[in-house]
Amino acid sequence: MRLTKQLWIVVTLAAVACATNPVTGRRELSLISESQEIEMGRQASQQTLQSMPEIPEAGMKALVSQMGQRIARASERPNLPWEFHTLDDPSVNAFALPGGFIFVSRGLLTHLNSEAELAQVIGHEIGHVTAKHSVSQMSKAQLATLGLGVGSIFSGTVRAIGGALETGLTLAFLKFGRDDEMQADDLGFKYSLNQRYDVREAIDVYEVLQAIGSRARGKLPEWQSTHPDPGNRLTQTQQRIAALPAGSLTGLVVNEESYLRLLSGMVYGENPRLGFFRGTRFMHPDLRFEWSLPNGWQTANLPDAVVGQSPQKDAVMQLQVSQTAAVADALRGFLSQQGIQQLSAGTTTINGNPAAIGEFDAQTQSGVLRGMVAFIRYNNTTYGILGYSSQQRYASYQNVFRASIGSFNQLTDAAALNAQPARIELVTLPRDMTIETFIQTYPSSIPAQDVMLLNDAPAGTSLTRGKLVKRVVGGVN
Repeated sequence: MRLTKQLWIVVTLAAVACATNPVTGRRELSLISESQEIEMGRQASQQTLQSMPEIPEAGMKALVSQMGQRIARASERPNLPWEFHTLDDPSVNAFALPGGFIFVSRGLLTHLNSEAELAQVIGHEIGHVTAKHSVSQMSKAQLATLGLGVGSIFSGTVRAIGGALETGLTLAFLKFGRDDEMQADDLGFKYSLNQRYDVREAIDVYEVLQAIGSRARGKLPEWQSTHPDPGNRLTQTQQRIAALPAGSLTGLVVNEESYLRLLSGMVYGENPRLGFFRGTRFMHPDLRFEWSLPNGWQTANLPDAVVGQSPQKDAVMQLQVSQTAAVADALRGFLSQQGIQQLSAGTTTINGNPAAIGEFDAQTQSGVLRGMVAFIRYNNTTYGILGYSSQQRYASYQNVFRASIGSFNQLTDAAALNAQPARIELVTLPRDMTIETFIQTYPSSIPAQDVMLLNDAPAGTSLTRGKLVKRVVGGVN
């Protein structure tokens, strides 16, 4: 059978671009060099840290970094420029970027109860890097893109749909598969054990994740939506423990109390100083502004934007900080973007603040969007507010967008300005008691079920005298 020229290119590249996987020892496709892997990871890491700060707790930051470095230096890829970061993010999450850049969220840290549990999480993320899961997926995506690119030279039909196909293939390939996740679990288990951490604590990690997932509370972009079901992981962990040689679990480290003390005073859940909602009214105490989205809309306060979506999911609004100071220049820059057609533009004031507002059409692959955009100068910062819908539905949202933009104003609500986050407080039990008695004796500002989850103490759990137990105090009601 004769190969076409295009296919020869793909086959030849696949044949020469192979590398040995440091974990498995097998030869596998690799179109990305280690230096490229590191550079991509470094850039993504910098972008992550620009959009989201790290926690202020120096002790916890040091523990995560020191533990991570110790595990990584004993792994199959010790010479990567490993970095370990703790994000001030309430979601229960951890993720690894190519080249050895690892992130653990505050939300996950507050739900762990020992160094041994943390070691399993960090070891898992290190496993993704040592097994080159990202590199493998990106190489597959590049190979698929190459095939489409060569084919599109000869086919008008392929050329027309090539962009959409490339995007879809990239997204599909870059999502870790279940086999990758299970391998990362296995590596995390091995790495933890090698550092003499008690791997039985991994069971508690998956029990907590399973409970969080079943209640559908919090944002779980990594540990729920892309990771295997925690119940399956729990079973796999129990099987790994059962398969260990006799005596291998003797003298292992847990370090529960020292870990818990690092959580004392840490913010729990959303930090209102970074902005919070009351209904659809968004208030930002530190930046001293408020903005109202339409009633009934779904809302979210993201690291770099405040967003809302209509109940019918046919309209969106978002607020972001603009990099352009002058409102007229910011509007001009937005309306001059490729694919944007200006419908109107002008300057005005909104609640005494200089502003520029325009309307536009935007050509997209799925049709024409019509929207309204405003830039408002307030307290030496320029804020951009964008609202858009389909061209056909815009008329029904035009006044809604205008009213929402007009609601941007100085925050004067004293309670909102003084809002403080909920924080973890540790209690040393003076006597034996159940978790229910603890909750009654030491009330928290969060529901009882959340206190149980925070301590990995289901209903009926007996707590012993002298044990450190977490509760949550304060916060916005």
